[in-house]
Amino acid sequence: MKSDEDWIRAARDHAVAEKGTDPADTPIAAILVLDGKEVARGVNRTAECWDATAHAEVVTLRAAGKAHGDMRIEGATLYSTLQPCGMCTFASIWAGVSRIVYGAGRGEVHEMYFEDRHLSTLDFVADAYKDDLELVGGVLAGECAELYYRPWDEVPEEGQAND
Repeated sequence: MKSDEDWIRAARDHAVAEKGTDPADTPIAAILVLDGKEVARGVNRTAECWDATAHAEVVTLRAAGKAHGDMRIEGATLYSTLQPCGMCTFASIWAGVSRIVYGAGRGEVHEMYFEDRHLSTLDFVADAYKDDLELVGGVLAGECAELYYRPWDEVPEEGQAND
């Protein structure tokens, strides 16, 4: 059975294979796993699809719903290379995901990746009264953070996703 590190590494490899390593191309990837088997995977497609909701996690959940034949995938684990935003966290809650495991967290990447500078995934889960959703962060955080703009990078305003 694969470990959390194995799945995060697979997500990171998928991000690089699909989007490369340039942070401007937003190489974020996610994989949904149920009973030790991959159900679906996806990468961030916001720019390509002109769709603000096409985050890697949402793309993955959409594909997983089709593959699974149901929008609810109880007991699944969502692996993401970057800490999910509020939208992706709530989509995971609606899908019945039991665990979210992510690589790089808010502190390891530029603040532009998050829509609210003062709330984190943990806050969204607490506000949703989800005490049965496990969050595990920082798995291969350094390897994942290398894909994104770092906190100290000067990113032009026009290049920021959440300005």
